Amino acid sequence: MTLPTRIFLVGLPGAGKSTVGEYLAKELNYSFYDLDTRIEQEVSKTIEEIFEENGEPYFRKIESEQLLQLGHEKIVVATGGGTPCFYDNMNWMNQNGLTIFLNPGLEIISQRISKQAHRPLIGEDKEKSLKELLKKRITLYNQAGMESNLSEPCEIMDELLNFVRN
Repeated sequence: MTLPTRIFLVGLPGAGKSTVGEYLAKELNYSFYDLDTRIEQEVSKTIEEIFEENGEPYFRKIESEQLLQLGHEKIVVATGGGTPCFYDNMNWMNQNGLTIFLNPGLEIISQRISKQAHRPLIGEDKEKSLKELLKKRITLYNQAGMESNLSEPCEIMDELLNFVRN
């Protein structure tokens, strides 16, 4: 069994990229990299502040720069929900590792999002916003090397190992 050096998790906000990413990294003995956290550290602002003060184009530029600066060590990356949609990032991730589209379903994502504070690009009607985002992004998400419709990290880990073995 040969695992890819880099594993990129893509999907809507609330799909579980950070939670699953931490779990996978621990189980695989890989490093974990949360792209949004790294961006916040880089500019000393929250994602929401960056969007409000500098706008989405500025955020997407920094996001792409951070993605391209990744080293070659064994790493699991939780990307932002929009990361695959800008600067040819999805193509780059597919060429430089395994991309996994986390797609547990809008109902689960909506439940997760409802428990969280405001997120950029998610309006008051969270379910409607998520549906619109998915409609815009699905073509790129579907370019991932693997799709998981599961929601539990341990199940996704088993699915990943089965995928890599076959």
